[in-house]
Amino acid sequence: MKSGQRADSIALGPFSLADSLKRHWPEYLMEAAALGIFMISAGVFTTLLEHPSSPLRHAIPSEDARRALIGVAMGGTAMALIYSPWGKRSGAHMNPAVTLTFLRLRKIPPWDALFYILFQFLGGLAGVLLTALALGPFFTQPPVNYVVTVPGPAGEAAAFLGEVTIAFIMMGMIVCVSNQPAIARFTGLFAGLLIMSYVTFEAPLSGFGMNPARTFASALPGGIWTGIWIYFTAAPAGMLLAAESYLRLRDHKSIRCCKLHHHHPRHRCIFCGRSTHAFDSLNGLEE
Repeated sequence: MKSGQRADSIALGPFSLADSLKRHWPEYLMEAAALGIFMISAGVFTTLLEHPSSPLRHAIPSEDARRALIGVAMGGTAMALIYSPWGKRSGAHMNPAVTLTFLRLRKIPPWDALFYILFQFLGGLAGVLLTALALGPFFTQPPVNYVVTVPGPAGEAAAFLGEVTIAFIMMGMIVCVSNQPAIARFTGLFAGLLIMSYVTFEAPLSGFGMNPARTFASALPGGIWTGIWIYFTAAPAGMLLAAESYLRLRDHKSIRCCKLHHHHPRHRCIFCGRSTHAFDSLNGLEE
């Protein structure tokens, strides 16, 4: 057996629950840390731009302009996390809906998917609690209010439709771009740009959730569960629908891995077993 084949079989298991935790706990912690950092960034920038006592709030009177700046901050944070060493190693899902979709696409083992989702919820909550500890009432009281996601004035139906739509577009982009060797390295860039546009233009409909763990992280300490069913159903539905649409055109084998950015110089992928060099060679990207 060739070494590359052996690495694939080792990486993909099948492992028991205990073996998965023992072998892959660093990736689980990286997922937790990534969403935690994302929530800290969301809390800090929203507080700076939206709290009435903030000088930035008074310097930028336009609500649309402030929301656009928050979008730039959140999209930039997402890009930084995806291309960070930890993001490259874990795959930077940071979202249970993304992980569930790759489980459906047979690119992540069930125990890994379970732990990814669990640690995403824990990491997001930790990020919100740390932000609340650091910023106090500036973050926990209205109008920032733990950066909760609630339906906008158009109501729950519009919020649900908005969430399904943005989730569908995001996952459609991920599976299409990440599996095209010539442009795969831009997946994180496109994801960040989509987040910027979603915060700017879609947030008035739903508050821009697109992530059950992100919504839960704010709802639990804030005690605000308005329309919670939307944020636990719409994102998985939209992303799974995008995956099913992709499979109508291609097959499972065309999806190379479940990472948004596959390059990590020191560690083999826990999902496909390939190192950066092997993955580039497979995709014809070797220098």
